[in-house]
Amino acid sequence: MEELAHLNSLSATAGLEWVSRRFTKVRFSTSLGEEDQAITHLIAAKQLPISIFTLDTGRMFQETYDLLHLTRLHYKIPVQVYFPNNTQVEDYVQQNGVNGFYDSVENRKQCCHIRKVVPLKRALQGAEVWITGLRQSQSANRGTMQRAVWDNEYKLIKYNPIFDWSDDQLHEFIGANKIPVNTLHKKGFPSIGCAPCTRAVLPGEDARAGRWWWESSAKECGLHATVIKQNA
Repeated sequence: MEELAHLNSLSATAGLEWVSRRFTKVRFSTSLGEEDQAITHLIAAKQLPISIFTLDTGRMFQETYDLLHLTRLHYKIPVQVYFPNNTQVEDYVQQNGVNGFYDSVENRKQCCHIRKVVPLKRALQGAEVWITGLRQSQSANRGTMQRAVWDNEYKLIKYNPIFDWSDDQLHEFIGANKIPVNTLHKKGFPSIGCAPCTRAVLPGEDARAGRWWWESSAKECGLHATVIKQNA
């Protein structure tokens, strides 16, 4: 696809500007992590016509909600919030208990599917480009990524503008632009998801070791598993 080849040759800023001109339905999913805050800054600084949304699973840290509020105020841009289907959540809890995701990998993946994947599909309906903050260095699972790929599941272009940024590049950019970030990052949380499924990492541990730490499976929730697999 010609668009993919072109996007893969552009820098983050140039790529975001190009997709906002080339496509009319461009959506950025932010988890409010450091990567996503950097991309939010790029979008807001250029006032690009890119819709920003986040997924509220109902089990987030208070610090994450505080950052969402601060981000809206700081950049004066809307961030649409998508919630899981209440009936699906109620049925899951009735069957597995409020913390049933600890009992098995299958239970955990089902919880992620209900609270993340289903709302994501709703948020991406009709989208032509899905922008994410995935980076190659985040985990071994993501090492085969490219900047732009075709996502077979959602039938759109998945664009990771800062996929090749190093940790040092990211943190230098955040500091230089005074970008608001989650206060949990200073407490040993490099990757932040739902509160009961995230812990601080120990010195020397992988950045995603704190996600679903009780499992030995790949540290993915299902949002990006398909495209990671197809590019492996």
